[in-house]
Order: sequence, then C-alpha cells, then structure tokens
Amino acid sequence: MKIGSKNLAAIDVGTNSFHLIVVKVKEDGNFEIIDREKEVIRLSEGSPGDIKYIKPEAISRALVCLKRFKVIADSHNAVVRAVATSAVRESHNKNEFIYKAFEQTGIEVEVISGYEEARLIYLGVLKAVPIYNKKALVFDIGGGSTEFVVGHKGKMLQTVSLKIGAVRLAQKFFPDYKITSKGIKDCRKWVEGEIFHAAEVMKKEGFSVCAGSSGTIMAAGLMIQAMRNSNYSSQTILNNFEFTKSELKSIEKIILSKKTIEKRKKIPGLDEKRADIIPAGIIILSTIFDLFEIEKMTISGYALREGIIIDTLQKEQLSQSTKPNLVDIRKESIKHLSESCDYDRDHCKYITEFALKIFDDLKELHQLEDANREYLEAAAILHDIGYHIAHTNHHHHSYYIIRNSELLGFNDNEISIIAHTARYHRKSHPKKNHDEFSALPERTQSLIKKLSAILRIADSLDRTHKKIVQSIECKVKRNVVELCLSIKKDSNPEIEIWSLDRRKALFEEVFGKSLSVTVTN
Repeated sequence: MKIGSKNLAAIDVGTNSFHLIVVKVKEDGNFEIIDREKEVIRLSEGSPGDIKYIKPEAISRALVCLKRFKVIADSHNAVVRAVATSAVRESHNKNEFIYKAFEQTGIEVEVISGYEEARLIYLGVLKAVPIYNKKALVFDIGGGSTEFVVGHKGKMLQTVSLKIGAVRLAQKFFPDYKITSKGIKDCRKWVEGEIFHAAEVMKKEGFSVCAGSSGTIMAAGLMIQAMRNSNYSSQTILNNFEFTKSELKSIEKIILSKKTIEKRKKIPGLDEKRADIIPAGIIILSTIFDLFEIEKMTISGYALREGIIIDTLQKEQLSQSTKPNLVDIRKESIKHLSESCDYDRDHCKYITEFALKIFDDLKELHQLEDANREYLEAAAILHDIGYHIAHTNHHHHSYYIIRNSELLGFNDNEISIIAHTARYHRKSHPKKNHDEFSALPERTQSLIKKLSAILRIADSLDRTHKKIVQSIECKVKRNVVELCLSIKKDSNPEIEIWSLDRRKALFEEVFGKSLSVTVTN
C-alpha cells in the first residue's frame, strides 16, 4: 500500500461488527481520528459453534457495509486498509467473500491469523493505555475469538488466540439467545477448558497490570458505569476506565438473571444490539478474571483498528515513534521459524544474497514492488526447512510448515506467497492443477511464479553447498539475461552449472528470455 495522502482508513472486518476509523496523520508520525463508524453485521450468523461458511445473506450485508465505509473513506481522500479476523479466516468460502469485496468495492481484504490479530491489538492498546513500561496482560474478546498477549515495552512475551467469542458461544450454548441453567453451566465449562492452559502459562510468565478492548469489555464497562451512577451517559469515552472483579461479578449476575433478549435490553448501560450475545461474552470475561486471577482491569479505547493504522504507518516508515518496529518483528518471526527447524544457516544466507541480487539487477524486467523483495528474502531463508520433516519432497514439507506457522507481522496472503515461493524452489513448476496455487488470484499466481523462478536460479548456484560461486551479476540484453558468475579460485562449478541448466526453464518461461551463463575466476 502506498500512502499518497496523509489520511488513512482502517476497517476491522469482525465476526460481530465491522468498524471503520479514518485518521489524519501528523508530521510527527502520530494520528488524529477524524471519522469513525460501526455496523453490526454478524458474519457468522447461521453457523452453529464453529464458523465454517459465510451465508449469502451475511455476505450481502457485509458488502453493503463495505461500500458505505468506502464512500466515507473516499470523502476524506483516505487510503483504505481492511483486515478480516476469525469469521473470514475460518470459513470455507472466504475466497468468494474476498473476491466479491474487491470486485464490488475495490477494497482488498487481508485475512490475518489469530496471532497477528493479537499483535495488532497489542499495538493499538499500547497507544491508548499507559502500560508500555509495565509487564501487562492485554486481551480482546471478539465475536469469534479471544486474543491474549503478555507483553513488556512493546515486546510480546506470550501470545495466544483461542476460538472463544461472544457470537460463537452464544450460537453454540444459547439457542434463540435464551438463557438456561444448562446453557450457562455448559458455556462456562467450555470456556474454562479452552483457556485453562493459556492462563497457567501466562500467570507463570507474570504480569502486573491488565488491559482489555472491544465490544464485550466496553459493554461491561458501560453497565458498571451505570451501576455506579444512574446519571451515566452511554456516550462516555471509556478509555482508561477501570473496574474491579466484584463489579464484574455483580453485572454478570444481573445479565444471567434476565432469561430473554427483551429483558436484557432493559439493563441500564447495555446497548440493545448486544443483548443477544452479552450472556456468552460476560461468561468469557468473568471466567478470564477467575482463571487469570485478575482483580482489576483497565479498558482501552483503542484496539485492532488503531493497531492497523500504527502497523500501516510502520510499514510506510512514516512513524519512527511507534514501537515495536514492524520490520524487526517480521525478521524475528522468520528467524525463529528457521532456527526451530534446524535449517542450514550458511547455505540459506548464501542463496538469499544471490536471490536478492538477482531481484535487484532485474528490476526493470520483473517490474515488482520493493515489498515483494521481502517475500523473496523470507522464502529463501525458509526454503529448505522441510528437511526438518524428511529429505524426500522437502519442498512440499517447507510449504506445509510455512503455511501453517504464525509468522508475526505477515498477513495470511503474505504467508501464502512466501510458502508457495519456497514450495516451488525445485521440481514441479506452479500449475493450474495444484489446488492451493490455482485458488489464488491471478496477480498472486504471477508474483509467485516470478519469485520462485528467481529462487530456483539462486538455489542452483550453491548446489554443492560449498560456496563455489563467489558473486553474481545479471545483465539484461535483447532476448537474453546474461548471468555472470565469479567463482572461487581453483574450484569447479560443474555441478552448479548443471543444476542451473536443469532449473532455468521456469525463469525463461516467466520472463520470456533465455538465460545464458558466463564464468570468471
């Protein structure tokens, strides 16, 4: 995304609600919110428990909302970034939704992992609540999932995303949104089972303060505010509002005593639109307090959408003040995955340098943006991690490991690009009958072909793992790309050239030029 203006818009495509904020970016890298909007969409409506399919009616509601949000963003001349969470990432028809969203609104919806969602939430909360210098537990109860982070000074020490959300559990345990004793008991038991391990790990890590964000926690805050003061205002800004465990337990008792939606709508402080899902949400929140042994928490007025803004500013290097640095997070996650798979560090570093040199030398030929250079770098570092599983078909194993890893800082599409590029560094070319590849948009397929073609050439230049090739240079001529190799003194590059000859077909096919090699000592 290139930011041509100083206005940005972030859209949080959530399970329960869609949120829009539009911000004006200041010269010092901070931002001011100049517009905001929210709509209850219920993307997962009709999917009992686990979210497997977004129904046509829900897609229609979502598209109408996104069109409206786009009009608002355009009125501010704002660049839009939209991020989708659990309802979209878990659905079998997410590609249909993403395609329709782009086709009808021009908005490219990014699907992010639960861990990436947690990171963005943490970024947002750090901007709103003064906990940067404290070891803090931060959590966000969404419609489909709940994210937890224990962090200190911008670094995430423990992170987990769990499939417990207010909408998901309301549909699972409270049919027609009616409360029963059995539903309460079963829901509470389910939540306890889901979060017990995370609570034990994070308590062991330790934290001194607790902050939370989003709908359920905001709703709890408004009800507690109303309980404290009958003259409360539903428009009150709750950022940095604190409440205690005893206050939470009081409103939980009130909510769960109101068996129907109509009765819950009359609870002071509760938004009527949340009356159906608040029982599940309050059980989740109350159980978190119990298992994490929380006595008091602070509400953050910022959450995922503000995290998206901060993340976008970091990507564009418009803000040097926001921490942690995104590039460091992405590099650190690649480093962590590669090291956990016992990769050949020297070989991977060696061919990564070659891959990036080819990318840089051929910029006019491949016409790719600089952001794609980072995907190539990641794929080059990770291309051989499949050996951790088995030597045979290790490229397939590399794909599987990368695709199913939580690479912090990367969204789902970026992880897919890296995984496919690593998968195609050898053997078969990308083909239409490869299900995972063919499901990708045409522009993504084209990008993967270019990156994997470059990676194949780079990898072939260290076929013996003896670093025979010392340096390379690419020169584009009329119908030829000339690859000039400088080799180690008194060495024989026969195997490398043989490997290059075997692997150059994809390069020649993608770039429409033959590849020739010259060798110098």
